[in-house]
Amino acid sequence: MSCPDCNRGSILEGKPIGSFTEIDGVKTYFTTTGDANARQSGRAIILLSDGFGLPLVNSHLLADKFSKELSCDVWVPDLFDGQPLLDLNGMAEDVLPKRPRTWLLWDKINFVIVIVLLRSWIFFRNRASVVDPRTTAFIKRVREQRKYDKVGAVGYCFGGSLDVRLASLGVFDSLVVCYPGFVSEAEVKAINIPTSWVCAEEDMCFGPAFRNKAEALFASREGKDNFVDYEFVDYKDCCAVLFTFTVHGFACRPPLEFPDVKEAFEKSIDQTLKWFEKTLPLAVTSEASASDVSGGGMLLFWVSG
Repeated sequence: MSCPDCNRGSILEGKPIGSFTEIDGVKTYFTTTGDANARQSGRAIILLSDGFGLPLVNSHLLADKFSKELSCDVWVPDLFDGQPLLDLNGMAEDVLPKRPRTWLLWDKINFVIVIVLLRSWIFFRNRASVVDPRTTAFIKRVREQRKYDKVGAVGYCFGGSLDVRLASLGVFDSLVVCYPGFVSEAEVKAINIPTSWVCAEEDMCFGPAFRNKAEALFASREGKDNFVDYEFVDYKDCCAVLFTFTVHGFACRPPLEFPDVKEAFEKSIDQTLKWFEKTLPLAVTSEASASDVSGGGMLLFWVSG
């Protein structure tokens, strides 16, 4: 998480329907379906948030959407132990322009001074060596307590990078990675579960060169024992001239007044839903026949950026 677009975007309208709870000292937003049969079907989702963490309502609303459409439990853990990387009050137009576009050198310098340097101590306390084991322990604990059979994870920006780093540890069964922060080739190679990638047109962190390299790494496994299902979906418009169609952040903090961005945002949600329906199929319970399953008991972890 280290580009100007990480700190830009819009707050979605709506009222969350879930609640906050704690699992072994980790605060989390939890939302669930009202379908008792669905809750028993054994799947759930973890949403790994972006740098704004739990204070940003967008992740709560997305979790509610996923829970409703997938008929499953969704968890949004506090990745930052109460001190998110970015201050929600700093997501303002006077700091960063609202309409997606290519960033000039001054914009990047301004971001480094205003955001990174002034909050460097928060970045340090939320480094990978701290966040990764804390998040892994949370997920294992939730799986143990709730007895989920399958757990999917969707991550955004910071959460997307975390998604990738944890992918080989056996805590998830399927991933959706939305414009991750910086990830390494070795981390991509280590992914051993089905993975769907949501890619922006303009992205300083996960740019075209590395995005293409990542896809090539997955494609090179075809026909081999280590092959896993994958997809890369690019949200771009070749007709866009004055502005970039989508940028890092569009799937979580979209300025919905722009029809093209709104459409991309909605399609990214649909991509996520279809991927989990495909890779985390519903289990049939004793109370629901194979011909009458209306939902799933899936756990979703959201990681945003």
